Amino acid sequence: MRTIKIANEKKRDAAVSFDTKPKERTVKYVLPDGSLSTNVKILKATMAQDLSSLVQQFGGLDQVGQQLILADPEIDFERSGILLDMVNKLYVTKNNQILYGVDLYEVAKNPDGSEKSRQLYTKSPGNINVEAPVQWTGKFFNKLDAVKMFVFVKKYQISHVNGLTFDFLYDMAKQLAEKNSLMLLSAGKKGNLPLIFHDGGLPYRGFLEGRVKGETYCLILHLTNLELKELV
Repeated sequence: MRTIKIANEKKRDAAVSFDTKPKERTVKYVLPDGSLSTNVKILKATMAQDLSSLVQQFGGLDQVGQQLILADPEIDFERSGILLDMVNKLYVTKNNQILYGVDLYEVAKNPDGSEKSRQLYTKSPGNINVEAPVQWTGKFFNKLDAVKMFVFVKKYQISHVNGLTFDFLYDMAKQLAEKNSLMLLSAGKKGNLPLIFHDGGLPYRGFLEGRVKGETYCLILHLTNLELKELV
């Protein structure tokens, strides 16, 4: 369960869950027997069959081409085609050796492709489930105005984890529904930082939408990192 620590307008906070609602597929692919198809990961080739490895082994592209005619060095008949389950990303050197110490850099380039600046990439820490809760800013945005001002790229449904947090979130949803508005949320002790959902993640501005129907509620956290502006 993914959790977010959120505070209301009274500065009272609680840790609640958030998640996306999976979209149902409108088109389904089936096998000849009528069963649903599933996606799988298959090993195409090992590092020894990579083109750079083959060039290093045989001495050049011409020699590699000749070997492809004579034999099948690009295929590992023992491993190619096996199903993969758990995989991890690895960085390798130019010689295809595993690289254990990696420094990432942010590189800005000029329009002609030349390098303009380079700086060490630093990961921003996640801030949605830390000591300082995500806060209401008190800034309301009418729903119709908000969709004309921002491009919302993600959304999460916020849910209660027990009876106490149900009342806590239901009250939030009711206030927002009555105002027909979205509430801007911010992170940090001063409540002036964007939301970062995990270490190294992108910063987003969060807008909370509330809906109620009888004794039920729905809280949706809309995220945006792109603002619409008029052309001058």
